[in-house]
Amino acid sequence: MTRRDRLRAWLFRLAFSYYPSFWMTGASLTDLAPDFSAARVELPLTWRTRNGMGTLFGGSMYAAVDPVYVVLLQRRLGDAFTVWDRAAEIRFEKPGRSTLHADFAVPDAEVRDIRESLDPGESCDRVYEVALVDDDGVLHAEVEKTVYVRREA
Repeated sequence: MTRRDRLRAWLFRLAFSYYPSFWMTGASLTDLAPDFSAARVELPLTWRTRNGMGTLFGGSMYAAVDPVYVVLLQRRLGDAFTVWDRAAEIRFEKPGRSTLHADFAVPDAEVRDIRESLDPGESCDRVYEVALVDDDGVLHAEVEKTVYVRREA
């Protein structure tokens, strides 16, 4: 990756983290690969993310991970593709009592498979799992995202 690619990813990461609808979740995009193949989101326990029980609000947990796969796929596939959220399911395992992290990956093989499997005008759904874990690797929530991908004509 070039210095320009790293700078572009760094600027995108800052803009994404401070975009109002994402910033309001309390989360931030802490790492972003220059080629948009991987990302990391951090969700701290703060006054903005704390629920009435003193733990992380479930809505903040979901909102922190909601847009990331769509953004990564759209950036990796380019303008010839439309990428949208189709569905999501969240399973809460433990209350969040500290900062949680989620790691995302869209490997080259995934991008290649989508490009090769879709003719112009065709679409497919892709399913991704992302875990919200604490610093010790303890699972607090798992989200299954179904993403719609269409190759434009």
